[in-house]
Amino acid sequence: MKPFLQNQLERYARRLAELDFLLSREDIMADMAQYRVLSREHAEVTAIAGRYARWRQRSADLEGAQGMLADPDMAEMAQEEIDSASADLVQLEAELQRLLLPKDPDDARNAFLEIRAGTGGDESALFAGDLARMYLRYCANIGWRTEVVSESPSELGGYKEIVLRVVGDNAYGQLRFESGGHRVQRVPATETQGRIHTSACTVAVMPEPDETEAIRLNPADLRIDTFRASGAGGQHINKTDSAVRVVHLPTGIVAECQDGRSQHANKAKALQVLQARIQEKERSERAAKEAAERKGLIGSGDRSDRIRTYNFPQGRLTDHRINLTLYKLLAIMEGDLGEVLQAMAHAREAEQLAELEQGANS
Repeated sequence: MKPFLQNQLERYARRLAELDFLLSREDIMADMAQYRVLSREHAEVTAIAGRYARWRQRSADLEGAQGMLADPDMAEMAQEEIDSASADLVQLEAELQRLLLPKDPDDARNAFLEIRAGTGGDESALFAGDLARMYLRYCANIGWRTEVVSESPSELGGYKEIVLRVVGDNAYGQLRFESGGHRVQRVPATETQGRIHTSACTVAVMPEPDETEAIRLNPADLRIDTFRASGAGGQHINKTDSAVRVVHLPTGIVAECQDGRSQHANKAKALQVLQARIQEKERSERAAKEAAERKGLIGSGDRSDRIRTYNFPQGRLTDHRINLTLYKLLAIMEGDLGEVLQAMAHAREAEQLAELEQGANS
């Protein structure tokens, strides 16, 4: 294990002893707020310190087994213990590295996933529909719930824009690096001469704001319009002005919702999406500023970043941020996104670990 990691872990072991003492004091229950804070920290520190204690134990086991190799009667047993302890140490070190990485509190939140057609006209809108289907299938496969917040269908199929709400454990944390430009290369259904066209969509993934932490919107800064919903929806559609569009005047950011039957419910959802978009704008600006100071491996998630290419003639998906290429494009478009998202998570962990080491050495 790297020395800087071991130094970090030793601090957790010492902190656990301090927390044990603080929580054992008789007067601790007099301040319930402090008790809850200390209890949460105790649970987090215990998870890390416990694994570190196990790592130290297996390190001692490995050292003891290596000392027994010279004894012919014990050599076979010693080698088995060496193999077992070595495997345990590799797994424990990987777990400890992940536990030490800084956590974004937004990762655990639900997410809004916005897909917008870009260059490429009708083909771009069709690709936006394909991306929406891909994400919906992935979410269904892992048990996440999804709902359409707003949609603007294209005449030939697909969407000019669609916003999905994704409800599930760590939804934003898993999907956050889908933000950016998605490029498709394929022969469109409308192409008569078999030529490959290139078009693009942009994806933005935003954490659903916590009601207690969401930014407060000044009503004077909002323009709220109602209109009749369009698209599929049965007899209800086009009979009442239930759809709602909200414009944030200072920034020009717009959000709308037409999914629900109730104007009140649509307004609440539109305001939630608006808050998410405003917060995401602020987040992107901060990330761009940080990226100017330090070039990140996986980018800032800005829409203008071209992050991925979907090449249908070759059956190839390439993520340009981490040089990942997979020749299983059809399976991915059917929702088999796990390998791609896991690769992004590992890249993020490696980047954070490098930053942690750099900070420890500076």
